[in-house]
Amino acid sequence: MKKTTATIAAISGLLTLGAAAFSTPAFAADKPEMEKCYGVAKAGKNDCAGPAHACAGQSKVDGGGKEWLSVPKGTCERLAGGSLTAK
Repeated sequence: MKKTTATIAAISGLLTLGAAAFSTPAFAADKPEMEKCYGVAKAGKNDCAGPAHACAGQSKVDGGGKEWLSVPKGTCERLAGGSLTAK
């Protein structure tokens, strides 16, 4: 019983260290700033909840004005139909 508890504690510690490594500022600095881009998501490819659903990937139409994707800052307005505000 003691070996099992020690093994579980060791595995939990390793998982915690691994998760902490990915949340360090070094990884965050590598990612560009993102913005919501409305009107460019394909059906079923939106990033988050919309007015008619509660989850990502549930949009019903291409280019819905209230559906958005997360894109690098400065990209949205260059996309056909892209807008920084919901339509």
